[in-house]
Amino acid sequence: MALTGLQINKLLPGTNCKECGSSTCLAFAMKMASKKAEIAQCPYASDEAKKTLGAAAEPPVKTVALGPQGALKLGGETVLYRHEKTFVSPTAVAVAVDASRDPQALDQELARIASYRLERVGQVFQVDMVAVVQGKATADAFAAAAKKAFDLTRRPLVLKGNDAASLLKAAQAVQGARCVLSAADGSSAAELMKGARETGHALAVTGSDLDAVAALAGRMREGGFQDLVLQFPETGLKGAFLANTVARRAALLDGLKNLGYPSLRFLSGPLMDTGLGAAVEIAKYGGIVVLPCFDPALLSPLLTLRLNLYTDPQKPVQVEPKVYAVGEPMRSSPVFVTTNFSLTYFIVTGEIENAGLSAHLVVPECEGMSVLTAWAAGKFNGTRIARFIKETGFENEVDTRRIIIPGYVSTISGELEESLPGWKVLVGPQEASDIESFARTRLQN
Repeated sequence: MALTGLQINKLLPGTNCKECGSSTCLAFAMKMASKKAEIAQCPYASDEAKKTLGAAAEPPVKTVALGPQGALKLGGETVLYRHEKTFVSPTAVAVAVDASRDPQALDQELARIASYRLERVGQVFQVDMVAVVQGKATADAFAAAAKKAFDLTRRPLVLKGNDAASLLKAAQAVQGARCVLSAADGSSAAELMKGARETGHALAVTGSDLDAVAALAGRMREGGFQDLVLQFPETGLKGAFLANTVARRAALLDGLKNLGYPSLRFLSGPLMDTGLGAAVEIAKYGGIVVLPCFDPALLSPLLTLRLNLYTDPQKPVQVEPKVYAVGEPMRSSPVFVTTNFSLTYFIVTGEIENAGLSAHLVVPECEGMSVLTAWAAGKFNGTRIARFIKETGFENEVDTRRIIIPGYVSTISGELEESLPGWKVLVGPQEASDIESFARTRLQN
């Protein structure tokens, strides 16, 4: 349960020293209650306060870091719905490979996984993890396949073994890579927890039902092992949806720490069923979702869906404010201007390219807002655009003195001409899709 500012204030030293950056201890407590400060900023906090407030500040869903440098984060979630604040750690998408496959075929599959890239709004996405499934492979072959998978892809792994001995052998082969071992049940929990701790891996726990999984996770917590992932029993699409939802609500609303860990789910079956199952995992709290095979046609929509869900709704996706070259512009090439909202930027650049133009695209700082939103907020007007052009020295880089503004903000044309003496402002089309016809009719002279 989250503590209020007054409850936190009672645990602070009450010195009002201001060394934390706040005027009083109460002000600091209020910042802590709103997650804008941490107890570590208080130089005189007691050990008891650090312990109590540190535990209270932990996210309801524990963060589990994977990979040699801990770069892949799972969990860390604090809300049920993204509009409440934001989702923190995107669902990790993994692709399963069979350790018993022909070595050459396995190499080819791993190479395809490692080289896959998908670009959306200036961000590049890839397969996050590789799940090495023992299948019919011996323990030695399983361990060798795990090492090969990590060496060729440099991605954290999910190791799914047939028994504890095989799983621990594979874990030792990739010691230090911070992978996930799948999975410990009641009979193998002690052995696998010991092995996971020694080799530096996270451990998935499973059971016959949700209560069994929670109970086993609780025993491991009591044993001091916290790098856990919950692997719920396979109960179909409806069961998976319910298990993820119940676990997340129990962790966030009821404070049940035994269920406050990211989840892991292996998918199988026809492509349509796999895609639907993965989409549900991404939308409803999945930690790691393992696809049964590598298929770019499946990965592309899933990674795009994930991007839409795991962007901060309070912070638009934006590109760096600067002057961009579209194509191979010369000093006499046209000059367009738009905002630094990523979607707007990529649509405009795409339409300029489709029109067969090489042009300069001026993108001032608009805090990631779209054209009309930025204009209404006073972030996209003639004065600001002119100031940006002058500060970047762009005037000295071109001979042309014509600049094209979006048609929706035609009212700023006069202000921009006043702020940029010697420049002529052309009012462009309202829709980027009309840039091609605009270029034919207005830019030929």
